[in-house]
Amino acid sequence: MPPRASIKDVAALAGVAISTVSKVMKDYPGVSQETKDRVWAACRELNFVPNAIASALSSKSTKRIALIVNLNTETTAFDEVTMQYLAGATVKAREMGYELITVFMSMISHMNSREIISYLQVRGVEGVLICGLSKNDKELIRVVDSQVFKVVLVDGAVSSGSTSSIGVDQRLAQQEVARRTIIDNKAKRILYIAGNKNSFASEERQRGMEELAREMNLKLMVRYGDFSEKKARELTFLYAKNKDAIVCSSDLMAIGAMRALMEMDIFRPVCGFDGIILMAYAGMQMNTIAQNFSDITKQAVEELDRLLTGHSGRIVVTDHELVRMKYTDVIR
Repeated sequence: MPPRASIKDVAALAGVAISTVSKVMKDYPGVSQETKDRVWAACRELNFVPNAIASALSSKSTKRIALIVNLNTETTAFDEVTMQYLAGATVKAREMGYELITVFMSMISHMNSREIISYLQVRGVEGVLICGLSKNDKELIRVVDSQVFKVVLVDGAVSSGSTSSIGVDQRLAQQEVARRTIIDNKAKRILYIAGNKNSFASEERQRGMEELAREMNLKLMVRYGDFSEKKARELTFLYAKNKDAIVCSSDLMAIGAMRALMEMDIFRPVCGFDGIILMAYAGMQMNTIAQNFSDITKQAVEELDRLLTGHSGRIVVTDHELVRMKYTDVIR
C-alpha cells in the first residue's frame, strides 16, 4: 500500500508553501483563486484528506456541527424560511452545548466531495445539518453517502446508518391543502405550479398532487415555477384563464400567482405551501400548509446529537397544519 500523502506533498505538487495549503483548506481570505485551484487539484491528484487533523480530533469530541443552507435567490423577497432554519438551529445548538458554524451552499458549490470533506474536517466538524439539498448537489450527496459525518437532512426523505431525515410528510400535506381548496371551490381544471424537478421536497409534493388528481378525476396541468414568484406569475398569465384553481408548491409562488390574477382582473382560488409570514401580507386569504421551520431545525439538532451518541439514522416526520392565513394572524 503506498504511503499516505502529507500536506507537505500537496504543497510541493502545487508549488506553494505549506502555510498556503493550510490557508486554502481553512478558506482564509487573501489567497487567489488560481492558487486555490492548484492546491485543490494537488489534493485530488494525491487523494489527500487531512486525516491527521481528523485523527487528532477523534480522541476528543469538538462539539462542533455545521448547518449547510441554500439561500433562495429566485426571489427579491426576504428568505424567511432560511432565516427560521438558522434561528432554530442556533438556539438549540447553544442549549445543547454545541458550537454551530453556518455554511451557505454557494461557499462550497465549486468543490468536489473530497474538498467539501476537507473543508469541514479542518474546521473540526463532527456532524452536519443540511437544509435544501437537491439532486443537483451531486458532490454534497457524495459527502452524505461517504458516511464520514453524521448527517441530518431537512426534507431529504432518506436515511442510513449515519444519516437521518426530518420534515413534514410532503405528499400528504400537499394533498390536504389542495383537496380543501378544490372541494371548497368545486374546481376540476387545476393548474399545479410545482417547485423544481431537482428538489426532493418538490418531487414528493408533486407525487401527492398527481395521486389526488387521479383520485378526484381532476384535469391537472403541471408546470414548474422553480420556487420563483416571477415564474409563477408568468405561468398564471399563460394558463389561468382556462383553469378553475391554482395549486402552488410554495407560498412565494402562490403570491406570484395571486398578483397575476389581480392584474388580469379575474378570480381563481389559489393555495400555497409553507406558511411563511409574507403570505399573510399578499392581499387576500389563501389556504396553505404551515410549518414551524425553527422548530424543525431544533429537532434536527436533537436528532444529530442522537446520531453522534451512537444511534442509527431514521426518518422523523414533523407536524404540519392546514391554515388559512390572513394579515391579522401575523401582526404583533
